[in-house]
Amino acid sequence: MIKQIKVGFDNFSYIIYDIESKKAAVVDTSYNIKEAVGFLKSNDLDLECIISTHYHSDHTSKNRELKALYPSANIVASKVDGDKLDLKVDIFVDDNDELRLREVILKFMLTPGHTPGGICIIVDDEAIITGDTLFIGNCGRTDLPGGDVKQLYDSLQRIKNLPDNLVIYPGHDYGPKPSDKLENQKKTNPTLTARTIEEFMRIP
Repeated sequence: MIKQIKVGFDNFSYIIYDIESKKAAVVDTSYNIKEAVGFLKSNDLDLECIISTHYHSDHTSKNRELKALYPSANIVASKVDGDKLDLKVDIFVDDNDELRLREVILKFMLTPGHTPGGICIIVDDEAIITGDTLFIGNCGRTDLPGGDVKQLYDSLQRIKNLPDNLVIYPGHDYGPKPSDKLENQKKTNPTLTARTIEEFMRIP
């Protein structure tokens, strides 16, 4: 199961959890963990992982606070972006690595471009949490330190080749809806319909 939490004006944080075992992971703590902690407690969930899709502070600023509340939870990130976090990473994930929350399988994709070590998380082959790599109707920016247009284009092409049934859960509420089927985004999102890197770079 995936719980989407709106944090502040437009950030999304997520809780992935297994109903039977009560094992859970929080993805992108963002600026406020009050609702996430409330959900964990009210559902008697055991937090095993705190996952960062990338190192930017609007996605990671409450990692330390959540870790203090759940000391046994593992901090999870890619090696490149994890080295930029302000606390120790317990598990570095690479492309195609998997973690399990008992019956729930999390599969990681390295999707650089917005940051050098951005990751997406495929959940049970049913959903994909895309961080700032892909939004509903758009994609992440590349004009911040470490951004790379070519890498982002290549990452989006990889996502485009994933199964249509995946539900996209983005890092920000920038689109007309908070989530969408990848099938629909392949048809309507200009960053996915772009056929070449040149066409991609011309998108406003």
